[in-house]
Amino acid sequence: MYLPKKMVALAISSLFIDSAFAAENIDLAPVAVTGNPLGVGSDELVVPVSVLNGRELSLRRESTLGETLNGMPGVTATQFGPNASRPVIRGLDAERVKIMQNGIGILDASSLSFDHAVGVDPLIIEQIDVVRGPAALLYGGSAMGGVVNAIDHRIPTEKLDGIIGRAETRFGGADSTRNAAAVIDIGNGLFAIHGDVYNRKSSDLDIPGFAVSRRKNEADGTPRENKGKLVNSSAEADGGALGASLTFDKGYIGLSYSVLDSNYGVVAEEDVRIDMSSERWELASEFKDLGNIVNRVKFRMAHTDYEHKELEGIEVGTTFTNRGLEGSLELGHSNIGPVQGVLGYQFSNTNFAALGDEAFVPSVNTQNKALYLYEELPLGNGELKHKITFGGRLGHTTVDSKSSPVFGAAQNNSFNPNSFALGGLYNINQNWSLTSNLSHNERAPSYFELYANGAHIATGQFEVGNSNFDKEKSNGIDAQIRWKDADNSFSLGAYYTRFSNFIGLFDTGTIDAGSGLPIAQFSAVPASFKGLEAEGKFNIASNWDLSVRGDYVHAKDTRNNDNLPRISPLRLGAGLQYAKGAFSAKLDVLRAFKQNNTADNELATDGYTNVSAIMAYKLGGLINTGKLNIELFAKANNLLDDEIREHASFLNDIAPAGERSVLIGARADF
Repeated sequence: MYLPKKMVALAISSLFIDSAFAAENIDLAPVAVTGNPLGVGSDELVVPVSVLNGRELSLRRESTLGETLNGMPGVTATQFGPNASRPVIRGLDAERVKIMQNGIGILDASSLSFDHAVGVDPLIIEQIDVVRGPAALLYGGSAMGGVVNAIDHRIPTEKLDGIIGRAETRFGGADSTRNAAAVIDIGNGLFAIHGDVYNRKSSDLDIPGFAVSRRKNEADGTPRENKGKLVNSSAEADGGALGASLTFDKGYIGLSYSVLDSNYGVVAEEDVRIDMSSERWELASEFKDLGNIVNRVKFRMAHTDYEHKELEGIEVGTTFTNRGLEGSLELGHSNIGPVQGVLGYQFSNTNFAALGDEAFVPSVNTQNKALYLYEELPLGNGELKHKITFGGRLGHTTVDSKSSPVFGAAQNNSFNPNSFALGGLYNINQNWSLTSNLSHNERAPSYFELYANGAHIATGQFEVGNSNFDKEKSNGIDAQIRWKDADNSFSLGAYYTRFSNFIGLFDTGTIDAGSGLPIAQFSAVPASFKGLEAEGKFNIASNWDLSVRGDYVHAKDTRNNDNLPRISPLRLGAGLQYAKGAFSAKLDVLRAFKQNNTADNELATDGYTNVSAIMAYKLGGLINTGKLNIELFAKANNLLDDEIREHASFLNDIAPAGERSVLIGARADF
């Protein structure tokens, strides 16, 4: 791909620009930008939001977005091999977890099929915000389960006078990864330019034991082959971006262009690889302190051209494309009495097409339009401040299929999904606080839930949609108790969500005569999701910190009191960290228990214990100038060499996680 190579040259040459651009480091605070349009700190959010950035994100990065976040409270991953993995939040995946890039949806095909990779690479992400729980009010019905917002700063939003940047490289791991990334920003106080570039390569994943599980072998006789290696799991990817902004005292306006190319094996089919590419243009601006009525205007828009080819040898078997435009305009109003808030408008227009042997959905145009209102009412006097949050969203969605010889006549569907929420934050004292959020959420069915009708080889099913679906509706409550004292903190949360018509893919127990695959039907059933989440960080002694976490979700088809499929089991984790001077080390243990609460025709999954460790050392010398920070690190994963199979994965019985491994790397910022 020629463009990324040009970007490499640009990034390297930029490092040698005249030293007149004296480096001026900017230390970005770990503040969530997702979950509240008023820009408040994480402690003031009513909904539970986790933030990953800086050094913590750098040391946590994995090859996919799903695996980077896996293990956080409430977050698991679909884990379709080492190269395709979407986040699963509170047992909800696919369309109910909205993945965004800089606040705008990523237009790819990852929600259509679990073997389709997410169209953003963790190597260039600067911050990840994870909203756990319904966020449909602000982000649309596809955020019923939560939001993952990957922030890359490709459009500079703050004034910069000088040069800042970072570089990172790593080698090793169970997939023998070799990757590198470089990011640079240059500015003169008015004009800022951003450039980034990355490349990654990996080999077939080394695994402990056989790819096929003992349970599957005993259940249907699938032979246990390919011991020690997950065949056809290698990958190669590169990409980069250029962005520029005009920055002012009270705002900015900027544009960026990025490209991503990836080629990886499909572990469910040993002779199939996916060649994926995505080009994305983004335009963003924000202006503050504008006046007495509208005091802030924020605009974001992105155009994406995505293509995904499934290669069978040298032949193209199936091609998926998704091209579209998505954006939002947000107006912040001045206080109306004590009330502050925003009025927003969101829009999108996407065209999806699938052509070839495994095209199990027709070509579809989907359009979304919505108005939303979000308000906050502060309460209380003195140091203890409380607040009430409330808002609503009115939307309109059309999902129109095109006629074809395979899928028949064109079909048109329209929906009016509306969502409402009421929340509150109550500070008991300086250390303790309570939050709660009540929500009603509605979601328009996706194109594949409506129109699927064909063999889906990646999941081993013949999938059938239902064009007569109504919009999906749910009501939920979320509550947390939080404690914080200096650098020590703890939170415990509980949630309950009830769907009147949860749209799921259920095995019918019958076989399609043509393909020989089991038939799975998209059906709407009453369902409930309830669970617990906990997280804490404590300084237990000089230079020693302890972290704890845990989550549990229980999901039922309440029509027959049946378990829903692919629900993660109870997980408990703890980490012990030591840091003194230039040296730091952390030992982490995550215990996932056995999952016996399975759906019909679903196998149970054994528990596992994942023990990992990180050691890092900051180099001296130039680091003492304050303009260059260099850190060497080593990561050890699955130290017990346990057989790790994520129950949330479609492939948990044929594709385990990697064996015991060590990865080494270096990171630098200036």
